[in-house]
Amino acid sequence: MHNKHLRTTLLMVAMGLGAMSGCATQDTYSNTEVPIAAAEKKAVEEQQLFMTFHENGRVYVLGDTKLQEIFMQTDEVALTRTRIGEGPDGRTLIFGMSKNDAKRGGPTDAEMMYDGKMEPTGPFYGEVIKDGRYYVFVEWKDMAGYLKNAEVPLTYTEIGTGPKGETVIYALNKITAKQGQPVAAIERFNKQHQTAVM
Repeated sequence: MHNKHLRTTLLMVAMGLGAMSGCATQDTYSNTEVPIAAAEKKAVEEQQLFMTFHENGRVYVLGDTKLQEIFMQTDEVALTRTRIGEGPDGRTLIFGMSKNDAKRGGPTDAEMMYDGKMEPTGPFYGEVIKDGRYYVFVEWKDMAGYLKNAEVPLTYTEIGTGPKGETVIYALNKITAKQGQPVAAIERFNKQHQTAVM
């Protein structure tokens, strides 16, 4: 009888240890999933570059949607880095900074992209607002060409489809020009400006 209780107790202890080690293994596994998933999510995060040729003669260069939205609503950016006379046609460049950019110090990602010192590694979206028109870029190589040459050789134009009836010009390249209407670029622009697709 004593052996039977001893065997039952040992069996229960063994099962308990097995269950606990299984839990520990499972917890360890689930803890490693979170950083991997976060790293994968960060790896595919869209990089952005917005340029606005303002009526005040300055060019505002911003690196994310939130800063661009604030600028479009207020005509101001709280934190900036400025380069006097270094923009196109001798204009002053104003690089908007987020709080994280300011804490980090040094050039922002937008500044690095503008200077050609950094290329987006994943999805990209860019806009240039100039002379009452939106120029839309969904491939970095097209925007890099614009930054270098100040022109977009291949385009798809929609008149009056901007947020306030502006003309929207979608940058194309030899490959995307063969595909016709740039549906994905139009959808991305509409998402950016929360307008309905016509």
